[in-house]
Amino acid sequence: MKPRHKRAAIIVGGLASISLAAYFVLNAFQSNLVFFFTPSQVDSGEAPKNRTFRIGGMVKEGSLKRDNLTVSFVVTDTVKEVPVTYTGILPDLFKEGKGVVAQGQLGSTGQFTAAEVLAKHDENYMPPEAQHAMDQAQIQKASQTLK
Repeated sequence: MKPRHKRAAIIVGGLASISLAAYFVLNAFQSNLVFFFTPSQVDSGEAPKNRTFRIGGMVKEGSLKRDNLTVSFVVTDTVKEVPVTYTGILPDLFKEGKGVVAQGQLGSTGQFTAAEVLAKHDENYMPPEAQHAMDQAQIQKASQTLK
C-alpha cells in the first residue's frame, strides 16, 4: 500500500470513529432529555404522552392525601390543575402552598405519576421555569378576568 493510501485510510477511519462517538453521545443526550411543562400546558395537550417530563407549580392547599408511602396531591399554576401521585418519601420541605417540580409520566386519564418529587429549598427559590410559568399563568388569568 502506498503512503498516500495509508494516510487516506487513517483519515477515513478517524472520521468514522468520530462520527460513531458523536452518534452515541447525541443518542444518550436525547434519551435523557426531560422537558418542563406547567399544568396549563399539560391541560392544553402540549405535554407528551408515554414520555417522561417535569411538571411544576404550587401544591394546592388541602389537596395532600397520604396512604402509607403513596401520596397524592394537586399541582396548580393558579389557572389549571393536574393531579399527581407519588410513591416514596417526600422531601422534608414539601408542603401545601409551596413550589414543587415532579418528574414522571402522564397517564391516559390525566393523572400524573411521579417518579421523583423536588421541593424548593428555601423561602425565595423557585426553579426559573416554574417561576416564569407561574408569572405567565397570572398574566393569562388577569387578562381573562378583565374581559
